[in-house]
Amino acid sequence: MHGPHVESDGPANDLELLADAAAGDAEAFGQLVERHGQRLYALAVSLVSSIPDAQDVLQETFLGAFRGLSGFKGHASVRTWLTRILVTQAAKCLRDRQRRKKHETTGLPHGAVAAGKDFGHPLDVQAALARLSSEHREVLVLREFEQLSYQEMSDVLGVPQGTIESRLHRAREALKQLLGAYRA
Repeated sequence: MHGPHVESDGPANDLELLADAAAGDAEAFGQLVERHGQRLYALAVSLVSSIPDAQDVLQETFLGAFRGLSGFKGHASVRTWLTRILVTQAAKCLRDRQRRKKHETTGLPHGAVAAGKDFGHPLDVQAALARLSSEHREVLVLREFEQLSYQEMSDVLGVPQGTIESRLHRAREALKQLLGAYRA
């Protein structure tokens, strides 16, 4: 039976797990991976639009987190810290992909979303997100799917809150234009 102040999923427990992991407790790090893995994987898929790339991004995220355990300063929550690492890894993945295939960013035929092609669903938001710039995709996914606050988004992306707000406005406009191609 748990004591009165023990939380199974709370931020304080994340901090305790992180401290234990930094002290060499591999099981504590494994618990952090279990606790945040699914959410981070879904975020990775949304950001890189590829399951194999998302798996690589997730693996690199946890590897980076493991390497950076001693550097965690506690200025943000463990969730925000892990999300920031993932967003950085996703951006690196996208840059690497662009280098490999200069004009192919999603595996979808160029112009397919803009032309209103059917991808098996009348409103394919994932395909439209894949057509956005990485900056726009990041802010939309963090706000609408992850439901982060503007301050949390600022912490994750390392840019001022005003920049977050303007990027989000431009991202919503761009997404609206892309989704407009689905209207008949």
